[in-house]
Amino acid sequence: MKIAYLAPELPALSATFVYNEILQLEALGVQVVPFSVHTPSSKVNEPRVEALAKRTFYLYAQSKLNVLKDNLLCLLKSPVCYLKTLMMVGRDMWQVGLFSRIGLGLVYRFFFAASLARQLQANGCDHLHVHFAHIPTDIAMYASSLSAVPFSVTAHANDIYERGWLLNEKVERSAFFATISEFNKHYLEDKGVDASKMFIVRCGVEPNLFSKRTAVLEHKKTRIGAIGRLVEKKGFDTLIKAVAILKAQGETIELQLAGDGPLFQQLQALALSLDLSPQDITFMGAIAHAEVASFIKSLDAFVLPCKQDEQGDVDGIPVVLMEAMLSGVPVVSTKLSGIPELVVHKETGLLVSPDNEDELAETILMLINSPVLKNQMIECAASKVKRDFSLEHNANKLKDMFNCVINHIV
Repeated sequence: MKIAYLAPELPALSATFVYNEILQLEALGVQVVPFSVHTPSSKVNEPRVEALAKRTFYLYAQSKLNVLKDNLLCLLKSPVCYLKTLMMVGRDMWQVGLFSRIGLGLVYRFFFAASLARQLQANGCDHLHVHFAHIPTDIAMYASSLSAVPFSVTAHANDIYERGWLLNEKVERSAFFATISEFNKHYLEDKGVDASKMFIVRCGVEPNLFSKRTAVLEHKKTRIGAIGRLVEKKGFDTLIKAVAILKAQGETIELQLAGDGPLFQQLQALALSLDLSPQDITFMGAIAHAEVASFIKSLDAFVLPCKQDEQGDVDGIPVVLMEAMLSGVPVVSTKLSGIPELVVHKETGLLVSPDNEDELAETILMLINSPVLKNQMIECAASKVKRDFSLEHNANKLKDMFNCVINHIV
């Protein structure tokens, strides 16, 4: 079994779930040929990941001359197939708007699809799997048509909510269409996609990398924290406002916020405007992937109040919540997207409404003052992740699905 993998950026810090899935599949005996649309902007300093980067083929890094040659070779080798795919592109452009940005983007991605198709054939790939249902899947479905290599998809969040063009066509053309949550599956079914091709495949974690902490924390203040890219959908502004409310109520609490992003200065200004000092909130900036586990274990509670941003983008099921739950750290998040499938209120964590700092402050305070509930949730949370979100379990599920496609098992 030789499976090609395509993702927007591989391997990158923002896509740990993709490269971990690849490495787990390889540990299960699957031969993976990695492809990436872009060259990653941030490198991962791990030997096994660096080795993966060295053998990854970066599509958009190819010269335009080489891409043109690949198109000419595809045309000469199989003119009927090439013209048939070109007609598919034309129909798709008509569907999204002939001269719209998306429509013109489809033409651009079609040309790079020829390079991918040539690579799939040269490497003898049996199947192509794609993470994210927007740009990578555009390339994949045209490359599949050009190469006769079947493809499948794992959809996540903004790729179906904010950038979900041609979803019906993509599901129809795929061998199967997986997504990470029941919430996403119902959303897609409501869009009228073929439900028989829909499957749930979770983004998994390696439980052995995030063992339950044994050290007893002795903080003078209750230390809550979060880690993530500083963007609107993470809801860090709501978290900062909640900390300000708790401080005004006389609670001794501190917030440690790890991560970088476009809202860094804006969030710092918000904290200052709410009279939060460096003793109340620490902006740690980006931390190395190897330091994530120790950072999480240093917290009394992990709080990630996700929300929908102005463009409609939301998180799916953040992997970092799973990592905190495995580490024995109680979690607070929001009733949004697929999060309640992981964080079950008062069972595996606590949930609040998105964008509601008063409710969030009240819930954090309840957690602080409820040690019995906190300990019960910690035990249930780790069991939930190990049972439903194990990387090995979900990689085995994918491997079986690839095998069914390759062997034409319906």
